[in-house]
Parts: sequence; structure tokens; C-alpha cells
Amino acid sequence: MSTSTLVVYRGFPERGAYVWSPFVTKLEARLRFARVSYQIETGSPRQAPRGKIPYISLSHADAAEPVMLADSQLISDTLTDEGILPRLNEALSPVERALDASVRALIEDKLAFLNTHERWNENYYTMRDKILAAIPYPARMVVGMIVWRKINASLYGQGTGRFSPEEIRASREKVWHHIEDLLADARCKAGVSSDRVFWIFGGSEPTDADTAVFGFIIGGLVCGAAPESGKLIRSLPSVIAYARRIHDEYFPDYTSPEWE
Repeated sequence: MSTSTLVVYRGFPERGAYVWSPFVTKLEARLRFARVSYQIETGSPRQAPRGKIPYISLSHADAAEPVMLADSQLISDTLTDEGILPRLNEALSPVERALDASVRALIEDKLAFLNTHERWNENYYTMRDKILAAIPYPARMVVGMIVWRKINASLYGQGTGRFSPEEIRASREKVWHHIEDLLADARCKAGVSSDRVFWIFGGSEPTDADTAVFGFIIGGLVCGAAPESGKLIRSLPSVIAYARRIHDEYFPDYTSPEWE
């Protein structure tokens, strides 16, 4: 990275702190697990490739224009192909890689939609006023309703929006208890009394699943529009131990979430 500059656009103006998006934290974890330095900027979906947060700009000393990329997984894959990031899953067996992909799918293709319902339906005003804070209030009401309608159309098409709030809540709890079970097993392998970082499959190094799991734990803890998720996550001892140790090791410059 000595001849390259990497900037992560997080969609939020905060500095020295996590943001509400689990995909932003997932990307930052991927970079920090590899000790790759980067800068952060706010940016916006209107400026982002594909209209997605997070996105990055990667400037090489020998290139006239920076490369712009969006989507946390696409960014990670591209940086890996360029040799900037290591291949986290390279040492895994085919079965272990399938398990890793399954955990990521559980988090990113199921839990993400359950979380979206909590944020945009059960805590709409908190979410709207945070996400659209840059828009003056009268216009924010109109834009917020447009966003809400689009999100709920997507949730209905995806399937989550066809369930009751109680059913969605139960599904969300099941996902988190599955994650707790995996992390409890990994914690035992590492030694319950140990304070060192442990990874979701009990190995000595993180895998791609760790970036997603950590991102979603932190997102649930810091998001003011996800109070039920935050309360649930704080009730899971292995989840909290896992996230707290990663925070202490890799994000000591960030404000610590409320763990209890």
C-alpha cells in the first residue's frame, strides 16, 4: 500500500466511531484484520458506484484516476485479487469454505432483511432522521416516505415483508442464537478464561465469515434504530466476548460500543 491510497466512504460523518451500517464495519474489519491502512470519508449514495454504501476509491501512484468500487464483498474480492488483502479462506477445506459461505449467507441474505424491517418499520423516525440528517426537515419527510415505500416494496418482494412483526422477531432471535452457539464452541476451543481474540470456526486466523459476523454484531450494538437487536445481542455472552476482543485488538481507536 505504500504506492496506493485507499479511502473508504462510510455514508456517515462520524470519526473515531463505528457507523450504523454493518457492511461498512465488515469492510473495515477486512482491512484491519490484514493491517491495511485506509482513510475514511463520508460520501453519499448519490456519488457511489451502484448507489451503495460503503464504497472506496483506490489511487495508485502510476494511475491518473482512482478506481471507484462499491459493495463490501466486491471491494474485498478486488483488493484480494490485486494482492492488497490476503485470501482469508485459502487454507480452508472445501467443506469449511461451504460452511463459511453459509454463515455469511445467514447474516447477509437473511438477518440483513430482518434488521431492515426493525430499523425502517419499528423505528422509522429514528432511522429516517439519522440516514437523512443532511436533508432539511420538511423535505426529509417527503424523501423519508419515498425511501420507506421503496424499502418495504423490496422487503415484500424478498419475502420478509410478508411476515408479521412477531414472526420476524422470532426469526431474528433464531439467527442470533445460531451465531451464539457457533461462537460459544469457538470460545471453548480458545479457552473460556483466555482474553485473546477467537474466531468463529475456532481457527488461529479469521475467515471471511468473521468480517460479516463482527460487522453485524457492531451494527446491532450501535444502531439507535435497532433497540431490540441491541438488547438481544447484549444477552449473548459469547457474541459479546467475541466482538469486545476484536474491538480491543483491531479497533482501539474507535469509541467502544455499550457491551452491557
